[in-house]
This record gives sequence, C-alpha cells and structure tokens, in this order.
Amino acid sequence: MSAARIDCPVTGAEDWERVATFNAPPPVETDFGIAPYHREVWRSPSTGHVVNRHEMDLSALYAGDYWDRTYGGDRIRAIFEKIMALPAERSDNRGRAAFVDGYCRPRLAEEARTLLDVGSGLAVFPAAMRELGWRATALDPDPRAARHAEEAAGVEGLAADFMTDRLDRRFGLISFNKVLEHVPDPVAMLARARDAMAPGGIVYVELPDGEAALQDPDGAAREEFAIEHYCAFSAVSYALLAHRAGFRLDLMERLVEPSGKYTLRGVLTAAEAA
Repeated sequence: MSAARIDCPVTGAEDWERVATFNAPPPVETDFGIAPYHREVWRSPSTGHVVNRHEMDLSALYAGDYWDRTYGGDRIRAIFEKIMALPAERSDNRGRAAFVDGYCRPRLAEEARTLLDVGSGLAVFPAAMRELGWRATALDPDPRAARHAEEAAGVEGLAADFMTDRLDRRFGLISFNKVLEHVPDPVAMLARARDAMAPGGIVYVELPDGEAALQDPDGAAREEFAIEHYCAFSAVSYALLAHRAGFRLDLMERLVEPSGKYTLRGVLTAAEAA
C-alpha cells in the first residue's frame, strides 16, 4: 500500500508513516470473520492523526453483523445492565454524563435540555442523561438498538440514518460518543449536526485518542485502532475536524477513562461564519 494513496478528509495531510501491519485481528478486536485479513496503521507526523488502511469490505458491517457479533442473542440487556450498575469511579459512562451535564446545564435553558445521541448502540449514555433530568433520544441505524433504547434505557429510540433521514425536530444537545471514527468521512457527519441543532445548541464529541494510545506499550494493537475504526485522532486533528465541519471548538480535554481507553472529548458550538 502506497502512502501517496491516503486521502484524509479530516487533515488533508500528505506526510504518512506506517506504524503497524496486522495479518490477523489483534486480541482486543472483535473478529468479524473477514478473510483474508490484512490491515495497516499509518500516522501523519505533522498532525498526529492515525488511519487504518486496508482493502477489506466493511460496507455491510453496520447492517447487522456488527450488532450480531457485538451484542448478539440476549447479551445486549446483560451488557447494558452491567455497565449501568458500575460505581461512578469505575464507569466511563457515568463520568461522561457528569461532564456533559455539568458543562451544558448552565448553558441551556430547561426547555432546551433535549439530547440526541447519534449512533447510540447500547444507549447507556442517554439512559444516564435521562437519570439527570434530560429528555433523551437514542438514534441508531439498527431497529434493534432503537427497541433496546426504549425497553431497557427508558428513552426514545429512533431507528434512522443520520446522514440521509430528515428529523422532525431540533435538539439542544447532540452527542457523538466514539462514533465519528466509524465512518469514512467524519467531517461530513459532524457537519450534518448543524441541521439538527436548536438555536444556541451544543455538540459533544468523544473520540479515540490515537496520539496517546500509540505511546502505550500495546501501541497499534489497542482497541483505539480496531478494524471498524477508520481513524483515531490527535488534539490537532480533533480541532481540524471541528473547524472543517463548521464548528467552534469551545473546550477539548484528553483523558484516560476508568476502562483504560485513551480519549479526547470536547464541546462545540456552531461557528458564526459557517
């Protein structure tokens, strides 16, 4: 694979170096049964951004196989309840909800405390936000996720394609929790949030911190770089993502979550000139 073929919608970088090659899924990665398996991890030194490069077909991954292999059978309810039962000091999700609520509550009027969680999956975040008094909607392309959100999380479940379906209302807060790395063009997906935001709305974006994860002893074999992730971010590429999507980056933090994940999180508002 030639470095010259990398076309990064986030950074536009031209300097790339290969940091790892995998001919089988690393131990932390979900085995989706794709064969033959060959994947390379490349990094841009100028931006710190990391991309996965391969020729494997992932187009049908979120049509059902991802759900089946990750939450198959009746496991989703058990996984949901296990995560929700974790004490706050051991829960990525409780820390996330506390941070988002603490930042957004003083900045949004009570009637504007409506949440759209895009790519909600297990719906643990909207469930935690509901407990904090937010009116939450869990959006996911898989109808099973929408049903789970209503039955287990007690929030509105919406089975929809965020990129193509028209929503019937706008939200004070839109969240992308470890979602944008799963799509080929995260700039386009983030930009679409502008159409779903209420006036004065806020966007919360959480992404894998590839820059920090590469410094870990496990390096590119970590889950931050798993096959279903098109990329992993750096502080620079996070800021570029926000700017290119038409947002102002109001706050960004990097942290190591209780689970050990290296994470970048931040809050965005619409740029005036966008």
